[in-house]
Amino acid sequence: MTTLKITKKHHKHLNNPFPSTPRSLPSIQGRLFFNSTTVPLDQIFSIGNDFQILWSTSNGGYLSVSHQSQPSRALWSTIPGQAFVSAALAETEVKESRGSFAIKNGDVHLLCDHQTVEEIRIINPDHDYPSGYSTLDRKTDLEDAHFPALVVTGWIFSRKRNKGVQHSGIYKDIKLERRGSTSARYWVIFEQKNQNQIGFQVRIGKPYFNSHLRASPPSWGKYLRAKKKLRLIRKRSLGWCRFFTRLKGFVKVSSSEDETDLKVAEFTEFNRVCITYASEANERFYGFGEQFSHMDFKGKRVPIFVQEQGIGRGDQPITFAANLVSYRAGGDWSTTYAPSPFYMTSEMRSLYLEGYDYSVFDMTRKDRVQIQIHGNSIQGRIVHGSSPLELIEHFTETIGRPPELPDWIISGAVVGMQGGTEAVRHVWEDLKAYKVPISAFWLQDWVGQRETMIGSQLWWNWEVDRKRYPGWQQLIKDLRAQQIKVMTYCNPCLAPTDKKPDRRRNLFEEAQKLDILVKDKNGEPYMIPNTAFDVGMVDLTHPTATNWFKQVLQDMVDDGVRGWMADFGEGLPVDASLYSGEDPISAHNRYPELWAKINREFVEEWKSNRLGQEMEDLEESLVFFMRAGFRDSPKWGMLFWEGDQMVSWQANDGIKSAVVGLLSSGLSGYAFNHSDIGGYCAVSLPIIKYQRSEELLLRWMELSAFTTVFRTHEVSLNSLCLKYISIHDHYHFDIIITENRTISTSRIKPFSY
Repeated sequence: MTTLKITKKHHKHLNNPFPSTPRSLPSIQGRLFFNSTTVPLDQIFSIGNDFQILWSTSNGGYLSVSHQSQPSRALWSTIPGQAFVSAALAETEVKESRGSFAIKNGDVHLLCDHQTVEEIRIINPDHDYPSGYSTLDRKTDLEDAHFPALVVTGWIFSRKRNKGVQHSGIYKDIKLERRGSTSARYWVIFEQKNQNQIGFQVRIGKPYFNSHLRASPPSWGKYLRAKKKLRLIRKRSLGWCRFFTRLKGFVKVSSSEDETDLKVAEFTEFNRVCITYASEANERFYGFGEQFSHMDFKGKRVPIFVQEQGIGRGDQPITFAANLVSYRAGGDWSTTYAPSPFYMTSEMRSLYLEGYDYSVFDMTRKDRVQIQIHGNSIQGRIVHGSSPLELIEHFTETIGRPPELPDWIISGAVVGMQGGTEAVRHVWEDLKAYKVPISAFWLQDWVGQRETMIGSQLWWNWEVDRKRYPGWQQLIKDLRAQQIKVMTYCNPCLAPTDKKPDRRRNLFEEAQKLDILVKDKNGEPYMIPNTAFDVGMVDLTHPTATNWFKQVLQDMVDDGVRGWMADFGEGLPVDASLYSGEDPISAHNRYPELWAKINREFVEEWKSNRLGQEMEDLEESLVFFMRAGFRDSPKWGMLFWEGDQMVSWQANDGIKSAVVGLLSSGLSGYAFNHSDIGGYCAVSLPIIKYQRSEELLLRWMELSAFTTVFRTHEVSLNSLCLKYISIHDHYHFDIIITENRTISTSRIKPFSY
């Protein structure tokens, strides 16, 4: 049975300007049952030296995790009498267009929303596995466990529903036809990871049909009190209440092409797992990586998937125009280059997921949180801390932290410009008159430019274009004599350069011969549309790719370059074929971390190879900055920037969003971040115009004076609907910082680029 459908929208010219929010599973609700003959009534279990877990049968049964230093404060707890583990088998549709992705849930074929608890016990180093665990052949899940661990096991199941579809509750918006019942065994494992973190795993077995589900009656509510004596009799005589249903033999599923009857044997594994736990009504949720529209996410569903942030992200009318011209190019409040499955709350609770599966954090209900994973298991950690600072410290102790930046990058302005050698020398002379500190010139067009149907674009072939930058090495040497570094640009994609004049290397052809490009389903290099040209993407899971790209960086640095923008990383297609053989949807979230890792390893190796040289050389430590990221990116990245904001005052994709992005990313472990001063995306349409004003530039300069790095970027004309774009005024505003921190601007004549 096919449960994944991928649709490409790259070349569709007119699209829905108001696309609906991608549909996720509604909040799943089920009841919790427990076997009172095998489950203790109330007990506290010590997990390692620092954590304890309470199991209580009050109000239907619940679990609560706390730290030994504050045993009365719950770090995490389930909702009394309600299921905290559930699973489903659902269809998935992914629509993709130029780095934008819409992941939608389709029809649900199986759903186990109720839960029993039949055993809770401590597992010791002798590998005394819980009931049924060996049947999964997953003993390796406990091989690295920190003992003692606590295992909760039982069954998740569905109840028989009359008339197939129930048009209420969780099935209101999703087609679900099911006859009979389904069950599966589950295991929840808790283990101490370190002094301030307790790990958890949720594992789901294969679905069973025609199953005999056993559970005690609910020990809560009026029903329990009215039937107390009957329950006691059943406990003594039968032990379990039986839920016995028969499956008719077939499950009818809806398909976009036709309707077919599928045998239940085709359902071999769940592809959705949910974990549900309690939240307070006034609890506020912060983090989730670099988020631009909101700081508090209570009442929202937050998808965690790396992608283009979009143009406008809900601000109008630009989002309308972007969506019309390119599928979902406008994005929405949740689209971001650098999400993270991590949060902290106003109650000093914190949790994060491990792994890279697509996930959705559902906080739309006041009394609960539900995490939905596109996979068959969940793994994560609960973090203990008494303040936001402690929570961030304990979180980053595990995922990693960026290194200290060299002094040169934070000692003055990083001037972003294009135009070639003479343009750089001309601006340099103008800036010297102000006698202000300049850290570097960031020259994005060092690789040369070509004319395409949407204007001038870079050649994605990572070597200097000596026609555009004659005397490249001398330019770098002259700037270095003034303590000014040169920074460049690269990304993990390569464009064919057969038509590029004066090239010395064809990196796309080299990578193709080495067989280190991402492949499509036919085993050919996956040519990914990017604006007006297609590119190949380096397969960073291939062992040969790492050393090859490091050599590309080495050639760049050998010329004297001391920094670069490591762009992109968010566009791995979800139907790609990788050398590692891993699922491309989860690899998609891992790819920006791999991209950061290659750059960081090169920086560290370069530094190590220069040990023993003169101190002046050592002070020229390399720096790269990037926009795409995931949970562990702070470990590998050195510096981040927020991507391509509009040159506007708007909340979702302008100067206001830059402030929110800095705060949310900082709360998620991204210690060093900044934005393009003045924004980046400008639009000039007959009706819709976004142009950088001098006031906006000045205010953005004031904002950036308080960020890690002070970097300018020339206004870039957006590629929206370029047939109708008028001639753009390519004025470049350069930022000047005086030694006493006063700020002014200098308007330089337009460059031709």
